[in-house]
Amino acid sequence: MIVAEAPLNYLAEGIPSSLHRTGGPKMRRDHSGSDSRLEGVEIARPPVSIHDGREAAARCTLDQHGFALEDARLDDTELDFLASEEVVSRYYADCAERVRVATGAGRVYAFDHNVRSAGGKRAQRRLAQGQKVQAPAHMVHGDYTLTSAVQRLRDLTCPPTANDTYGPLLDGRETLVSIDEAQAATAATGRFALINVWRNIDVAPVRSDPLVLCAAQSVEPEDLVVFEIHYADRVGENYWAKHADRHAWYTFPEMEREEALLIKQWDSAGPLARSNGAAGDASELDSPCTFSFHSAFTDPRTTASDPDRWSCEVRCLALWI
Repeated sequence: MIVAEAPLNYLAEGIPSSLHRTGGPKMRRDHSGSDSRLEGVEIARPPVSIHDGREAAARCTLDQHGFALEDARLDDTELDFLASEEVVSRYYADCAERVRVATGAGRVYAFDHNVRSAGGKRAQRRLAQGQKVQAPAHMVHGDYTLTSAVQRLRDLTCPPTANDTYGPLLDGRETLVSIDEAQAATAATGRFALINVWRNIDVAPVRSDPLVLCAAQSVEPEDLVVFEIHYADRVGENYWAKHADRHAWYTFPEMEREEALLIKQWDSAGPLARSNGAAGDASELDSPCTFSFHSAFTDPRTTASDPDRWSCEVRCLALWI
């Protein structure tokens, strides 16, 4: 069932497709890791049909679609998501175990998180012991690329930097991810995955800036454009997207605090990853997909009285070694 018709922010058709860095579209982030300015970005806003993911929940799977909704009631009801130390010490383990069960991976580590709210961003709210609250990302994107996924795996063998959420908490003395360079090299040639655990952290259901997700099997390599993210100490990459009519979009209306979305950001066992971009996610139906595009969107059903969305996403590394 279609629940909304809404425009999504894509890159304009005239921007060249790319699987590897070209010096094209980019963003610069300040020393706190907050978004600063965009360069070389031209936006197109085609309307898309958005389907009810709850209606298709039994069919939406992490392996095929790149996302899955779970019942995820928190035992720790007093957890303060605006206190980074509490999230790291009291919530990361829950997220890692959730991903381990969902994927069957031998080892899973939660290693980073963001809190997002449009109102929190406008008010310049900052997490206790952490970074600023980020705005919902109104851009069709995937969080990693053929290059940056492997680089992130390697980076996680090193102590955290200033841009890692938990870095200031550990003061560079230790890491949350117990892998060394040799193990990372083994994972890079075998299978590893990067998966987000996304949760509404407010008592009210999400009605403003809800999340919309693109079924992975509807994406092809020619849809992709490398988007560079220039941090103070490194350059990261995302994939942004150009519009295609074949893209199949889903949302999960009015997500509650007791639910979680698992969103695949990268899977080295996916066809696009294994073929270095020569084949799309739909080419090997028996293989797990590589990743799912996602974005916030402006739901036409949202009213002025609806509260801001407050959400937390925790990034997890899954290893099959």
